[in-house]
Amino acid sequence: MPQTTIDLINNYYQAFNAGDMNAFLNLLDDNIIHDINQGGIQTGKDVFKKFMDHMNQCYKENIRDITIMTNTDGSSAAAKFMVDGAYLATDNGFPEATQQKYSLPAGSFFDIKNGKITRVTTYYNLPEWLKQVSEK
Repeated sequence: MPQTTIDLINNYYQAFNAGDMNAFLNLLDDNIIHDINQGGIQTGKDVFKKFMDHMNQCYKENIRDITIMTNTDGSSAAAKFMVDGAYLATDNGFPEATQQKYSLPAGSFFDIKNGKITRVTTYYNLPEWLKQVSEK
């Protein structure tokens, strides 16, 4: 079961990196719970899709150096990785976007049920991101 979960999380990041939002969203449960970094909690695949549409408009990111860990039954997983990105369009409440590049360590936690991701929580250092996009 843990290998199935590792494959699921790998597929999640592969679809993300490829910009294949259909494949990406198909890995999620319809009632996905999304804990936004230093933000609120959203529920539902449609809401998650709107979040991703906004993110893809403002940012172009690539995930690399992924390490995935699971519990023994594969119902929970964690991933640590590096995010390399470009800030494409000004996001509400953030500095003006001028195609600034950034690179940050990040991590995500997942709940898995019936082969789908039911919860994702992602953390990264927002002050470090702000510093990087403000210096460029």
